[in-house]
Amino acid sequence: MEKKFLVHAKQDSVGVAVADIDSGEEVEGTLMDSGGKVSLRSQDAVPLGHKIALAAIKKGEKVVEYGEPIGVATENIQKGAHVHVHNISSLRWGKASR
Repeated sequence: MEKKFLVHAKQDSVGVAVADIDSGEEVEGTLMDSGGKVSLRSQDAVPLGHKIALAAIKKGEKVVEYGEPIGVATENIQKGAHVHVHNISSLRWGKASR
């Protein structure tokens, strides 16, 4: 199976798409810190460079990438969902635009 996303750190809650991901696609990613693999079924189309949820993220929970919180979920996010400005608010720049 082609690798479709990268996970930067083991504690991350999102992976970054390295290729476009189709809705409903069974995809595999690589854990960059260990070389391990993660598989999941996408819930949405995820464009190259955007994030995919590795597990369910509840509204109000922090979204973690590179081992650091990058935002807060503004709604419940399902495992495999597209994670972007429509469902997270950036911690660095304040409320994400909609």
